Amino acid sequence: MQSRRPVVLITGGSRGIGAAVAQLAAERGYDVAITYRSERDSAEQVLAACRASGAAAVACQGDVAVEADVVRLFDEAETALGPVSHVVNNAGITGKSSKLEQASAETIRACIDINVLGAIWVAREAARRLSKSQGGKGGTIVNISSVAASLGSPNEYVWYAASKGAVDSLTIGLAKELAGEGVRVNAVSPGMTKTDIHERSTQDAGRMERIRPHIPLNRIGEPEEIAEAVLFLISDAASYITGANLPVSGGR
Repeated sequence: MQSRRPVVLITGGSRGIGAAVAQLAAERGYDVAITYRSERDSAEQVLAACRASGAAAVACQGDVAVEADVVRLFDEAETALGPVSHVVNNAGITGKSSKLEQASAETIRACIDINVLGAIWVAREAARRLSKSQGGKGGTIVNISSVAASLGSPNEYVWYAASKGAVDSLTIGLAKELAGEGVRVNAVSPGMTKTDIHERSTQDAGRMERIRPHIPLNRIGEPEEIAEAVLFLISDAASYITGANLPVSGGR
């Protein structure tokens, strides 16, 4: 049975920031579709949390770096829940941290394929589904970028920072392109946040604590704090905001 509640689709929603967005959206009255690439068990845990808040929720498996998968993910979400009205373009990876000169082609390509091509495929499909001239009812797109785009991430993953610079440009251009279509496009740029992306990118167990003194608020962010910014941008409270990039970084 399709939903009468607004439907939000969150890519990479099985863990970290994506999972926090999904659970907060469910609490705030949205039905939720999450995508995941390989972690079915984690996705099921997120679905259970969303359903406990009264939301209808579905998990769709696929790789956002594959164009055909992106189309199918939207199709599956809409078959299960009805038309998607909000899209959170969250799926992303860093790759193993190193200086650029030491990074393998495979590490760089995997990051660019997911963070840049994947973000563009998802944004394009969202534009096709939401645009009023295409039969949609309008809606919102929130791209998850990173303060790395402006910091550059030297000695860690400059290719990741570059990928998020592309997301920033995508946000600006698409916001202008879709402004007349009833679709608002914004970005959220998290700073250092307590997610497992750090464990996946480096063996440096002390990385977060080493960076903490450089954060003006002197603490690491929580995924739920990023989720609050996302939920604000998809809400009617942000109805006059498009093309914005909101840093949620403790001032870093």
